[in-house]
Amino acid sequence: MQPNKRGQLFIVATPIGNLADLSSRAIETLRASDLICAEDTRVTGGLLSKCEIKTKMITVQQHTDESVLNDVIDQLKEGRNISVVTDAGTPNISDPGGQLVARAVAEDIEVIPIPGPSALIAALSISGFAADNFTFLGFPPHKKGRETYFRELALIEHTVVLYEATHRIEKTLAQLPQDRLLVVCRELTKLYETTYRGTAAEVLEALSKTSKKGEFVVVVAPQNWK
Repeated sequence: MQPNKRGQLFIVATPIGNLADLSSRAIETLRASDLICAEDTRVTGGLLSKCEIKTKMITVQQHTDESVLNDVIDQLKEGRNISVVTDAGTPNISDPGGQLVARAVAEDIEVIPIPGPSALIAALSISGFAADNFTFLGFPPHKKGRETYFRELALIEHTVVLYEATHRIEKTLAQLPQDRLLVVCRELTKLYETTYRGTAAEVLEALSKTSKKGEFVVVVAPQNWK
């Protein structure tokens, strides 16, 4: 008797705001999957409902119990196809989910990307800064390591991209190099999408006249960029 063919693990990008950005391939993959591993099943449930997808979901994120990960790996070994999604954007990019991918790779399970929205790429694409060489630094540390993070960022000569939350954006802008140009994107693809351009001081002033609510992507220009 031949062993069952192993299933595939699909890493599926979902919209960062505008639901129209969900690709037809992503919809087909989620619909055909035997299981969807979601960062938050409530968030993903809303997306699936709009697309009339009824695939079973479970929660998989950085605090998921090892037994859950073991069960997902076992299902893949038994031939089930499983998709991984995050609340918004591409899974594992400054986001939970990487642990499961690492486990799948170690078990020689095929991992397939279903590409789509990514906040950092969207912001980088409209920055106007050189993007042939850039560094993505994710979210700055809240406390420990924060000063080191910004000190090392200032030494990077090429373009830098980072994420920041609404309640720390002002503090982060104050700690960024004050002599480098920035592009700061707020609420990308959503109703109140706004792009700010200028120095950190200029962006801070602009934010004070609009709103600081939302999720931010900050793109720092290369050193000596004009």
